[in-house]
Amino acid sequence: MNAAAAKEWLTKAWHHYSSGRILYDANHYTDTIGVDLHYAIEITLKSFLAYENKKILKTHNLLEIAELVKAYMVFSDEESVLLSIITKYHIKGSYPTPHRKLPSRDEIKKVLEFADQLLDRVCTLLNISTQEIKSEPN
Repeated sequence: MNAAAAKEWLTKAWHHYSSGRILYDANHYTDTIGVDLHYAIEITLKSFLAYENKKILKTHNLLEIAELVKAYMVFSDEESVLLSIITKYHIKGSYPTPHRKLPSRDEIKKVLEFADQLLDRVCTLLNISTQEIKSEPN
């Protein structure tokens, strides 16, 4: 088991989550917030792989990653639908994408709550202190 590696991944996930939270509170663009939240959730899930010293696959599909970590965590149908929605927040580049709609603030609020709860759940399962993960940067 590699708790140190998992902690590094979870700390990075917290950085993305807290950036998304700050942007949400500032009433920023929801597509930008969504990218940060996608990464927060992706990296949180991949922390299980880091913990097990397994290869970190280069996929951004949250349902694929959830399948890889099902030994640790199983998602409800509602959570799986949310993971599918959040997967679409990931963009391959920073250029405009035709017909791409901004997520609603209500949707982003749900994702913020999910990401925060997920981070806490994962820290608990891996016996990693959320206080250390969420501490102020040096």
